[in-house]
Amino acid sequence: MDHARCLTVLTACFVALTTQGAAQATPSVTTVPVAPGIHVLMGSGGNIGVSSGEDGVFMIDDQFAPLTPVIREAIAAIHPGPIRFVLNTHWHGDHSGGNENLGKAGALIIAHDNVRVRMSAEQFMKELNQRIPPSPEVAIPVVTFSESVTFHLNGEEIYASHIPPAHTDGDAVILFRRANVAHLGDIFFNGIYPFIDLSSGGSVDGVLAAVDRVLGMVDDETRIIPGHGPVGTRSDLIRYRDVVRTIRDRVAGGIQAGRTLEEITASAPGKEWDASWGAGFINPEQFVGLLYADLSRR
Repeated sequence: MDHARCLTVLTACFVALTTQGAAQATPSVTTVPVAPGIHVLMGSGGNIGVSSGEDGVFMIDDQFAPLTPVIREAIAAIHPGPIRFVLNTHWHGDHSGGNENLGKAGALIIAHDNVRVRMSAEQFMKELNQRIPPSPEVAIPVVTFSESVTFHLNGEEIYASHIPPAHTDGDAVILFRRANVAHLGDIFFNGIYPFIDLSSGGSVDGVLAAVDRVLGMVDDETRIIPGHGPVGTRSDLIRYRDVVRTIRDRVAGGIQAGRTLEEITASAPGKEWDASWGAGFINPEQFVGLLYADLSRR
């Protein structure tokens, strides 16, 4: 009974995450300045980071394929130069769905080694009983890295590093060292409950460890771009860690006490935050189901 319930909850969660942009009739993108030469584009998928200047445009993630024309218009309004590089923070379609369009237009696509592996072959997400076909060749990262890579563009030092499995097994954190800006991809959902891809090597403990690691890379002045949600600060990242850890501990305690998923959900382990943090595409029931599936498999 619990396994079936988890499957239903996680499927609803993932479908909401990966289809919200594709179904939008009139897509729009909001451009948010973060630092000189650095912007965030917020639309229907994951937040896009943009560095622009005399060397052209460097993008972090590219949302869903149908949104590419609107995204390109928004970038052209920032800077008329070519989109030279696209760096994917991980393989999910709400962050890499535009790869094919941008790759055909000449952008060089970069990601961690595991992103190329996952995009090159069919993926089976066990918790969802869902198969995701391989990406077209032009959408797959051309340049990959195992630990880190640095770009020297637009007067900026852009440092991308792999984080041990957290949201997935191919997560990358990007630091704009001179501007003191960080893009964390889906390691960080600012003010909303996160999705964690268990079948791609993710885990809640991995996310918490990743956040602790990133906290050592940033300071109180760093502007932090999450995968979803508004641009935040180090204090927002600490709050996110504390909320996720508290709910994780409560769900783990319920599992250890022999409670069912229904019983743990009914106890509202995130009651202090459910009204606000659960108002996004992952509601409190879905988040508890995700944690239950993760923690009960150990």
